[in-house]
Amino acid sequence: MSSSEPSTKWPMSMFNPADFTKLGMGQSEVIADMQKEFSKLIEQANADWMARIELERELASDLTAKLSSAKSLPEAAKAYQDWMARRMETMSKDSQKFFAESQKFVTSMNRFLANGGKTASS
Repeated sequence: MSSSEPSTKWPMSMFNPADFTKLGMGQSEVIADMQKEFSKLIEQANADWMARIELERELASDLTAKLSSAKSLPEAAKAYQDWMARRMETMSKDSQKFFAESQKFVTSMNRFLANGGKTASS
């Protein structure tokens, strides 16, 4: 066989350009689905954090009001103690929520990777 003759063993002869188009379209749908799901997760996390910021504002406002109205050192100490107990409780809930949301994210990513990007609705 001369060097000017095309080789039938050349790998490109096995590929069909239409297959590339199908592959690209399928991958685009997978990426769009993944972006939609992650967008929903991020929107929920954002809403949760906005609610948390509002709670923090309420706690600070409540502490300020109690300290302003405290007539003795024990009353002020009690206000701080109550405030700290509520803060610790909210921090604990925040940690639990963070790990739960992280798990949702990781589960979602694993599902996309394991199923070739196909969601349950696909």
